[in-house]
Amino acid sequence: MRDDVTPSRRELEVLKALWELGEGSVRQVHERLSSRGEQAFNTVQTLLRIMEDKGLVRHRAEGRTFIYAPVYGRDHETSRFLQRVFDGALDQVVLSLLEAKDPSDDELRDLEQIIARARRRKRRDSNGGGGR
Repeated sequence: MRDDVTPSRRELEVLKALWELGEGSVRQVHERLSSRGEQAFNTVQTLLRIMEDKGLVRHRAEGRTFIYAPVYGRDHETSRFLQRVFDGALDQVVLSLLEAKDPSDDELRDLEQIIARARRRKRRDSNGGGGR
């Protein structure tokens, strides 16, 4: 995928469905989106073709059925967002998110655990013990 291609809102919904599925046919993607009250089957089919032209998804044929898969994962899109919107400043992303949403005590505790794991991983990697 080219880094200058940003999915539209509707394309992002299709990508979310594919990220959840791993890969899927037009019918499977449509069913996933229909559970959220989304587009018609033909719309999903057209979106997937456009997204393939943009380099957002790829397909392989299984008989007469195309199976679509995202070209990149959620982490890639998150990284692009971090760079585009926050110039890579992770602390600003976290601050912005915490100001946009009032986190519960459980969410804050989960974030603290995530940060603690990241610190341990960083220490382990910087000490040459990077085997996972």
